[in-house]
Amino acid sequence: MGLEMALGAGKRWWRNQNVIMATWMMLTVGICISFHCHMRTENMRKAEEMLTSMCEERARMLMEQFAVSVNQVHALAILVSTFHYQKEPSALDQETFAEYTTRTAFERRFLNGVTYARQVIHADRELFENQQGWTIKTMELKPSLIQDEHAAVIYPQETVSHIETLDMMSREEYRGNILRARATGKAVLTRPFRLLKSNHLGVVLTFPVYFSDLPADTTAEERVKATSGYIGGAFDVESLVENLLHQLAGSQEIVVNIYDITNSCEPLVLYGVHPPDGHMSSLHISLLDFGDPFRKHQMNCRYRKMPPVSLLSITTPTGIFVIFMLVGYIGYAAWSHYDNVNEDFQKMEELKSKAEAADVAKSQFLATVMHEIRTPMNGVLGMLNMLLDTELNITQKDCAQTAQICGRALIAIINEVLDCAKIKEGKLEIEFVPFDLRSVLDDVVSLFSVKSREKGIELAVYVSDRVPTILVGDPRRFKQIVTNLIGNSVKFTKRGHIFVQVHLVEDVKILDTERENGLNGYANEANITSVNAVFNTLSGLEVVNSRNTKCLGLQLCDGESLSGTIEKGSAPECVTDQVNLMVSVEDTGVGIPTCAQDRVFTPFMQANSSTSRNYGGTGIGLCISKCLVELMSGNINFSSKPHVGSTFTFTVVFQRQHRGVGADSERSLSEVLPTCFRGMRVIVVDRQPVRSTITKYHLQRLSMITEDARTINEALYRYLISSHRGKLPCILFIEKDSWDPKVNIHIQNDLLKWKQAISVHDLPKVVLLSTIESDKTRAWPHVDTVIVKPLRASTMATCFQQMLGIGRVKNKDTLNSSSFLHGLLDGKNILIVDDNKVNLRVAAAALEKYGAKVECVESGKSALSLLQPPHKFHACFMDIQMPEMDGFQATQEIRRMESSVASEEAHIEGPIEVKWRIPILAMTADVIQVTYEQCVKCDMDGYVSKPFEEAQLCNVVAKFLASQPIPGS
Repeated sequence: MGLEMALGAGKRWWRNQNVIMATWMMLTVGICISFHCHMRTENMRKAEEMLTSMCEERARMLMEQFAVSVNQVHALAILVSTFHYQKEPSALDQETFAEYTTRTAFERRFLNGVTYARQVIHADRELFENQQGWTIKTMELKPSLIQDEHAAVIYPQETVSHIETLDMMSREEYRGNILRARATGKAVLTRPFRLLKSNHLGVVLTFPVYFSDLPADTTAEERVKATSGYIGGAFDVESLVENLLHQLAGSQEIVVNIYDITNSCEPLVLYGVHPPDGHMSSLHISLLDFGDPFRKHQMNCRYRKMPPVSLLSITTPTGIFVIFMLVGYIGYAAWSHYDNVNEDFQKMEELKSKAEAADVAKSQFLATVMHEIRTPMNGVLGMLNMLLDTELNITQKDCAQTAQICGRALIAIINEVLDCAKIKEGKLEIEFVPFDLRSVLDDVVSLFSVKSREKGIELAVYVSDRVPTILVGDPRRFKQIVTNLIGNSVKFTKRGHIFVQVHLVEDVKILDTERENGLNGYANEANITSVNAVFNTLSGLEVVNSRNTKCLGLQLCDGESLSGTIEKGSAPECVTDQVNLMVSVEDTGVGIPTCAQDRVFTPFMQANSSTSRNYGGTGIGLCISKCLVELMSGNINFSSKPHVGSTFTFTVVFQRQHRGVGADSERSLSEVLPTCFRGMRVIVVDRQPVRSTITKYHLQRLSMITEDARTINEALYRYLISSHRGKLPCILFIEKDSWDPKVNIHIQNDLLKWKQAISVHDLPKVVLLSTIESDKTRAWPHVDTVIVKPLRASTMATCFQQMLGIGRVKNKDTLNSSSFLHGLLDGKNILIVDDNKVNLRVAAAALEKYGAKVECVESGKSALSLLQPPHKFHACFMDIQMPEMDGFQATQEIRRMESSVASEEAHIEGPIEVKWRIPILAMTADVIQVTYEQCVKCDMDGYVSKPFEEAQLCNVVAKFLASQPIPGS
C-alpha cells in the first residue's frame, strides 16, 4: 500500500513537474520577446530623436544660407537705387552693372544671374523704347502687348544677357510676384522650375528697387508710388542643398527632400526625389521660412534605410533566456534533489536522533570524567603524600616524588581538556571576587622559579603603580591565562628573559604618543657596556615587538612618571568601575614559525609534529587562554619572529573594589609584607636600566627608598655623598653582571678607610642578584647574601630579615608550619564524610598526621546520626557529591537539627549562646566561585580542595579551630 502511494505521488510529481517546466519556458520566452520589443522600441525612439536633430540642423542652416543670398540681392537693389536714381547724372549703366555683377559673382554662387528690370508705364513706353533703341518683348521674344505697365530688363548680368529687353511682367506668375514684391518691400519667390543651363531645380527671386530709402512704416500705396524697378535672380536651390549636405556628418545616412507646399494638395519638389509609395522609413518634417510669406516650403528627412536591429537587443534577450533556463534547470535539479532527500527523510531523522543521543552521552561522559578520573587521581596524590611522610630511602623517595609530579601533570591535563569542553558548551562561568593582582602574579612566578633557574633565564614581573591593589574578577582564570603564557615562554626559551608587564590600557594609549625611546628600544651608545647588551631590554637581547614594548616600557625608563603626562599613583579624572588592563608576556625564545602563526590558537595544534616530542604539551593552552580572555571582555594577540622571540599581549576587564571596603579588608586579600623596612635606603647597582627598574619595583613594594648606580664605583661615590648628609644606605643591591672581580679586592678597604675617616659605624650590607641557583652556595667575598631570581617581594623580605637581624613578622609561611597545625589539631575530634574509601583514608591520614582524632562515614545519612546534638566533634569535612544525600542536603539537615536543639534550650534556659553549631567544610575538586556560593547558601563554613594541602588546611584550621571550646562544655 505504501509503495502504491509512493508510485502515485511520483506520477503526480512528474505530471506537475512537466506542467511547471512548460509554463516556465513559455514565461521565459514571453519575457525575452517583451524585452526584445522594448529594446527595439527604445532604439527606434533614439533613431527618431537623432533624425529630428539632424533634420532641424539642416533646415536651420539652409534658411541661414538662403537669407544670405536674399541679402545679396537686396544689396544690389540698394546699389541700383543709390547710383542710378539718386545720382545726377546716373553713375550706373549697362556696362558698369554687368562688370560689377560679374566680378562679385563669387558672393552669389547659387544665383545663376541677376538682372535689373525698370518699371515702364504704358504712357512712357514709346519714349523709353526710343531712349533704349529697342522694343520691349515678351518671354517668347515677341513685341510686348499693350498693358498698364512693363518691367523691362535693362541691366542684365553677362551670364543672362539674352534676356535684355524682355518684359518680366509678360507672364502672369512673374507679374504677380513683381506686384507682391513692390507692395511688401520683401523678396518673393516663384514656384520651382528647371534652370536652363544646369537643369537644376530653382526659383526666381524678385526684390523691389525704390527711388529712395523708405521708412519701415511705409504703406503699400507709398511703396508702389516709390517703385522704380526690380532686381531679379535665378536661385539654384539644388546646388545650395547639395553643398550644405556635403558639409554635414551623417548625410549619407539620411535622405533630404524639399517641397513647395503653397498648394498643399499638389506639393512641388524643390529638391530630391519623391520616395515611392509604401516606404516605411521614419520621416521628420521641418518647415522652412525663406522670407516669402506667400509661399510655403518644408524639408522632409528620412533614413536612407531602416535602422538595423542592434546587437544588444539580440544578445540581451538571449542572455536572459539562457539565465532563465539555467535558473529553471537549477530549480528542476533542486526539486529533484528535494524529492530524493524527502525519500530519505525517515533515515535522516533516525540518524539525527542517534547523533543527539551520542552528543548527550558525550556530555554526560565528560561530566562524569571530572569526578571519576579526578577522584581516584586525588586519592593517588593523597597516598603519595602519605608515602612521602614515611621513612623512605633515597631511591624510594625519588620514585614517589616523580609519581607525584606525574600525577599533578595528569590532573592539569585533565583540567585543561575539561575546560576546553566547558568552553565549547558555553558552560564555563567567570567569577567576580576581590583579589590582589600582584600576589597572583607572584604566585605564578614562583611556579616557574625552579625551571627558570635551571635554564639560567631571567623571569620578571612588573605591575604599574596605577593598577589598583585590589581588583574584582576571576583570579583563578586570570592566573590560568598568565600561567599558560609563561609556561609556553619557559618551555621555548633557552636564553635571555621572560618579562611580564601589566598596565592600564588608557596609560598605554597615552604612552603610545610619546616620541622618546622607551623600554626595549635600542640603547644609546652610552648605555652599551658589553658586547651582548645591544638592546635596552631586560636581558639585553632583541625582542620581537619593539612598538609594543616601547609603549609598555616607557613608564619604566621615565622613572616616576609617564613623561609628565600622568602623575604617579593618581587616578584618572573620570574614575569608572571598570579597570581595563593590558598584560604582555615577552620572551626571547625560539619564536613561532611563520607558517604556523595562523593556527596558534587552534586547539590541539602545534607548530609541527616534533614540537610535542621536543617540548611536550597538548596544544590547547593558548586556545583556552584565548577563550578565557574573551570571556573577560578582552582580546589577545601576538607577534613572533623565528629565532628572536614572541610577545603575547592580552587585555582583560576587571572591576574596582567598592569604596566601602576598608584597608583591613585589602590587607586580608593582599600578601602580608613586613613594614619594618620602611624608609631604608638601598643603592641598586645594575648596568641594564630595565632590569634595575624591576629590582626597584620589588624594593618599593617593601616601602624602601632606592637609588640607581650603573657601576660599583658609582655606588661607592653615592655612599660617600650620603655619609656627608647623614643618610647612609643600608644595603648595596648588586647585579651579578656588575660585579667586577678587580673591584672585589678593593671594596672592603675603601669602605674601611671611609669608616675611619668619616666615623661611619656600620658598613652597608651587600646583596648579590643572580639567575643561577649554584651562585647561592658559592663563596662570594664581602657579599652578605645572594638572592636567586626570579624576585618576589616576600622572598626579599625574608632575606633582609635574616641578613639584618631585625624583627620578624608571623607571615603566612610561618603559619604553615607543621608544629602550628599540630597544636591546633591535637586532640580535636574531626568527622569526615565521603563515599569514596580512598578519599576517606587520605583525608583521615592528613588530619591524623597532626594529632587529630578522626572518624569516617560514607554517607550523609550516617553523618546526621553522629552529629545529632549532643556530639563530640569539633569540625566536619564533608564531600559534596554523594549518592542518596549529597553534602548540601546533609548540611541543611544538620543546621535544622542544630536550630531545633537551640530553640528547645532557649525555651528552657532562656536566651543562650548557640553551643552546637559545628564548622562544616566542603571537600571538593571543583573550587569555582559558583560552588563556593552554593556552599555559603547551604550554611557551610568554607571548603578545602582535594587532595589536602598543608597551606590551605592550615588557614582553615586557624580560622575555625584556633580558640574553639569543647562541644557541649
